[in-house]
Amino acid sequence: MKAPKVLEHIKPAHIACTKEEIAPIVVMPGDPLRAKYIAENFLSDAKLVSDTRNMFIFTGTYKGVRITVMGSGMGMPSMSIYAFELFYFFGVEKIIRVGTCGGLIPELNVPDLIVVDSAYNEGNFAYSYNGDPTHLVYPSKTLNETIKETAKELNLHTFSGTVMSTEQFGFYSDNEHVLARVPKTIKIIAEEMEAFALFHIADSFEKQASCILTVVDSKFSDEFMSQEDREKSLNESITLALESIIK
Repeated sequence: MKAPKVLEHIKPAHIACTKEEIAPIVVMPGDPLRAKYIAENFLSDAKLVSDTRNMFIFTGTYKGVRITVMGSGMGMPSMSIYAFELFYFFGVEKIIRVGTCGGLIPELNVPDLIVVDSAYNEGNFAYSYNGDPTHLVYPSKTLNETIKETAKELNLHTFSGTVMSTEQFGFYSDNEHVLARVPKTIKIIAEEMEAFALFHIADSFEKQASCILTVVDSKFSDEFMSQEDREKSLNESITLALESIIK
């Protein structure tokens, strides 16, 4: 199914810059301060092009390739706003989300990397967006293959599988009853809150999107990545995203 029709006079309500100030490839952490960190530490000639609602957007270059990095905020509603505007108003072609997740299988430890192969959501996000009743969505196959090959080149070990995009933060709810309702044919390896929306919206525009996650906690361990580390110590996933998206 295609993207919902937007009235011709509508302009982006949450990004305040010109189309030319956004690159066609975007790396998208959840935290806007992580976007600032990426811009300051990985990009050359980075310029803040929008800070509406403190959702920082920077455009610069990485190894000579023009690239934009911006935050998505937390949860599918926030991700859906920014992903839609980037694809629809700004002509973005590729987005890689770099985020965090909670591990749901014993094989995953802090800070393992996951290249998401599919995202499950039991709610009605897809149906509300464009009438699609699906609960399982997929990233760009081509972009995912590029990420996995790049990980090998960088000697980074990654896991792959299906993640659950929840509508609440797992620590603040009883997610076991949600997991119990997942179809037995779907094996969930981790939970996060944005990938489903990104993949579904990208697919509706026939654009590319993928997601790289860093495990910051696990149901099988008491280890928990600190707020400071979440903001500044995800360099492996950031490098993997940047190296992959410029190919």
